[in-house]
Amino acid sequence: MWAVTPDGWEDEGDDIIDMELTLSQFDFQLPAHLIAQSPSPERDQARLLILDRKTGRRAHQRFDRLPNYLQSGDVLVVNDTQVIPARLMGKKKSGGKVECLILQYPKGMAQETYVSSCLIKARRKMSPGEKVVFGSGLEGEVLPPAPNGTALMRFSFQETFEAALRKYGSVPLPPYIKREGTTRIQAEEDESRYQTVYARYPGAVAAPTAGLHFSGELLAAIQEKGIAVVPLTLHVGYGTFAPIKTETITDHKIHSEAFHLSPQSADLINERKRRGGRVVAVGTTSVRVLEYLAGEDGFLLPGEGNCDLFITPGYVYRMVDGLVTNFHLPRTTLLLLVSAFAGREYVLSAYHEAIERNYRFYSYGDAMLIL
Repeated sequence: MWAVTPDGWEDEGDDIIDMELTLSQFDFQLPAHLIAQSPSPERDQARLLILDRKTGRRAHQRFDRLPNYLQSGDVLVVNDTQVIPARLMGKKKSGGKVECLILQYPKGMAQETYVSSCLIKARRKMSPGEKVVFGSGLEGEVLPPAPNGTALMRFSFQETFEAALRKYGSVPLPPYIKREGTTRIQAEEDESRYQTVYARYPGAVAAPTAGLHFSGELLAAIQEKGIAVVPLTLHVGYGTFAPIKTETITDHKIHSEAFHLSPQSADLINERKRRGGRVVAVGTTSVRVLEYLAGEDGFLLPGEGNCDLFITPGYVYRMVDGLVTNFHLPRTTLLLLVSAFAGREYVLSAYHEAIERNYRFYSYGDAMLIL
């Protein structure tokens, strides 16, 4: 059976090697006041909890001290996806309010209509054929749901869908960040701060939040130390935050997200790895791509497609040596991935200490470095 050891989860040698993990093993209680509602005044001034995944030892620093824990020859892998303004507020022909979250984003769409899977929120369930007006030149029509039950909407627009979203959409903040009567200043802050400074390719409906802590100055300091900063792209989808609804974790089907790793990025990561440098992933999204593309020899092949890798305790990491991550919700795939990297007991113990020390949690919260 599996047991927690200083190196993570290992097989104790019993005949039972497939012990079923249960969701309740990855639960914790978080006081509501520790759920961050706004970012730290400066990106790189958040708090940083350092966790040694071999010993469980912990230290407490500020995020701008991150370079002190990295070495010349290491490579920092970042996700350069860009969050799209995927939240739309509209009205039905009858006047009822409708909120719509776009879950798919087109590339190079020149058509006058686009069909996307969505999350639709209205006072009553909407029926196929009902229409919603989001603004002058942007309307939606509810379609019959997809075979998997996901809501579908056909959007009609005058220019391009991208232009329509820029005009009428807003930042799709997670539901635990409350914005009642958002001011213009607050909306502008969210638009800026719920985006990494290196965001380049639009397509995400949620930010890769570990990357929110990096400022341009901090990235420059990291590179000056001889640490390479290498991009990959994974467009974060709503499925990242989708709750696990099965008590037996292996019964859960992980979401799939579009990714791209260029030959140049793969070559640089492999080169650093061969020379003994550590691969430090920024965020669970970067981890999933790196591990998805890692061969049995521990090196990468470039590629693009859809990543559906579900990492749970017992998984043997091939590529990632270190992880920069935020504090995640309980009972989620993200917490499972981090627990697979550092061991469930070490991770949950670090979380409990963070709570005791009033660390801020979730998207706008503080960070961890696991080495």
